[in-house]
Amino acid sequence: MIHFLPRPAAKPLKGWRVLVPRGGLWGDSVAANLRAQGAIPVIAPLINFAPADDLQTLEKALADLAAGAFDWITLASVATVDVLTAYRAQIPASTRVAAVGETTADALTAAGYRVDLVPDVDNSAAGMAEQLVALEPEPRRFLILRNELARPLISGRLAEAGHEVRSVVAYRTVGVPVAERIVADVRSGRINAILVTSGSVARQVSAQFPEIPESTVIAAIGPGIAKNARKAGLEISVVADEQSLEGLIEAVASLSLPHATDEFAL
Repeated sequence: MIHFLPRPAAKPLKGWRVLVPRGGLWGDSVAANLRAQGAIPVIAPLINFAPADDLQTLEKALADLAAGAFDWITLASVATVDVLTAYRAQIPASTRVAAVGETTADALTAAGYRVDLVPDVDNSAAGMAEQLVALEPEPRRFLILRNELARPLISGRLAEAGHEVRSVVAYRTVGVPVAERIVADVRSGRINAILVTSGSVARQVSAQFPEIPESTVIAAIGPGIAKNARKAGLEISVVADEQSLEGLIEAVASLSLPHATDEFAL
């Protein structure tokens, strides 16, 4: 009897070289996912996170959080989750947790925190604010942990609706210069795709890669990030339907593999 081996699983990103714009556990996780799809990940951190300038205010807010001073805490990025874990912050059962995006929600779960709300439709800061306003008709106490550069979309909308809001800077984002070989690979088109996962990443992509071939796929993790990226001067090729890392990678996999400008040179 002849036994046929099962066909290997399809690798939709075989041959792709994909720039992963952050390092650490996040970058390692994305790289592993890309390799599983057949891609060659190129981890080139474009941003890093620095402590907030006003640590006393942050530490007071986290102490009040542990003491049950808030009905809700909202987080809009993985970096804010990193701040919670760095401080070993305690979220009491009386405080509900809202996360903007599945990526932030996954990071909270991985860190041992629960997630009570992820926006149903508009998975953005504005969508989060509108859903919270609809969910809480009576005044509540909110803690908003945010990036130094973040627009006050959530805190402003909640305050307008009559809620008590404490908005605290949890961290600062700083740019990280990449190696010249990475710049050269982007310029030549050897990097087939660049993942854009935040407005800060978008600004660094624009600043550090002034020559991006038209064939290079620039993929945004959601409509809000795509909007920020376009403001930074980037031409977005594809936007993830599902605002998660898996959705972002699927969006790239839906496209045809572009080629480097000098790939077929003699």
